[in-house]
Amino acid sequence: MKTARIIALAVLIAVSGLTLHVARSQQAGIERTALQRHDLSVPGREVIQVRVDFEPGAAFPMHSHPGEEIVYILEGSIEYQLEGQPPVTLKAGDVYFIPYGVIHSAKNVGSGKAAEIATYVVEKGKPLVVLAK
Repeated sequence: MKTARIIALAVLIAVSGLTLHVARSQQAGIERTALQRHDLSVPGREVIQVRVDFEPGAAFPMHSHPGEEIVYILEGSIEYQLEGQPPVTLKAGDVYFIPYGVIHSAKNVGSGKAAEIATYVVEKGKPLVVLAK
């Protein structure tokens, strides 16, 4: 019985940690929904997958991640601005790769809602989103 309580507490702490990372990265008009999080076979790395919904005109400011981000656009049009590069606008069905640590932003440039699936292959234990200074 004691072991079951310890396991339940460990699961609760792990889930609340993911929720905290996602909650800290919320911006007005943007909703992030955690889908999955798993350790990888590469020591110290994990994969995190989230759905990101953007209201019309909503933007996520310049930020980076402690690993790679792979984006798949579900609906709408999202403009990505990677530091030092011209903006790229993607539409439903498009994919995009953002390299480790590259500062970037994302904005819904369409007239309706936009959504993406973001998959992160990141260093375990580091904050998922680091806002640029």
